[in-house]
Amino acid sequence: MKKLLPLMPFLIGWGVLLATVSLFEISLINGISQLVIFLFVVCIPTWKTGRMSYVDIGWPWGLVAIGVLTIIFSDGHWLRVGLVGAVYIFMGLRMGIGALKMWQLGMLDKELPRYQYQHRRWERAGHVDKGFVMQVEVLVQGLANAAYLAMPAFVIASNSSDSLSIFEAIGLLIWVAAFGIETVSDLQKMKFLKDMNKQGLKNKVCNVGLWRYSRHPNYFAEWMVWNALLIASIPSWFALQNAEPLLVWLLLGLGLLFVSRIMYVTLVYYTGAKPAEFYSAQKRPEYKKYQQTTNMFFPGKPKG
Repeated sequence: MKKLLPLMPFLIGWGVLLATVSLFEISLINGISQLVIFLFVVCIPTWKTGRMSYVDIGWPWGLVAIGVLTIIFSDGHWLRVGLVGAVYIFMGLRMGIGALKMWQLGMLDKELPRYQYQHRRWERAGHVDKGFVMQVEVLVQGLANAAYLAMPAFVIASNSSDSLSIFEAIGLLIWVAAFGIETVSDLQKMKFLKDMNKQGLKNKVCNVGLWRYSRHPNYFAEWMVWNALLIASIPSWFALQNAEPLLVWLLLGLGLLFVSRIMYVTLVYYTGAKPAEFYSAQKRPEYKKYQQTTNMFFPGKPKG
């Protein structure tokens, strides 16, 4: 039972959605859809291969499912429904198509480094039944899509107001800016790697452009993408106050706040910065100096 504990916070989050009057139907359909997606795309391949990198396919396509279901089943104002649904579909397709290309190129035939790091954690924790632990881990990702990561979309799309709130405008602007930063940082790193390859240089540290101010500007921007959705969901959450029992409404608000926490922990400690830096420090001789002079997550002026 102890090994199942990581699932509990996400089951509770899904339970909160199912306890609502306004969001019950779409939350039930989405939860079942996420479990089906993860069963066939992640759980079965993980069981057969002993690798959990298939999460990188299942998770973003789960976001696409959230966006599609939002557009089909939400009864809020059509523009608000269309916008938030399109945002989720866009985010999911961007990562999901990339993951399918990685799979096609055979890059998932070997466990990705961030999931190799998970195996190291299990070894330190003394877990011997890795097959069972891996299934729990991948189900956590699926339940995250069923619960907290779906909350901003469903809450925003439930709002029938025909006027745009200042919070929604700010959220939209932050989302566009954050996505722009994420895209620029990815392009800068690709250009850096190509330049190093042309010069015949290997294992160099990318410290140009946005990477001069943060060791992981793309992860920071991804976190801000989700924070933008939370800001945009504030007026829609308040609009649900009279439609939901007080306790359920309050728990829904806490669930929305929890999204920021989940994404921060994931992008910094779980599959993001910490695992990446563990291998970068071994592979790149200059990386330790880069760690001493550049902030890990939040952008800031270089030190020294």
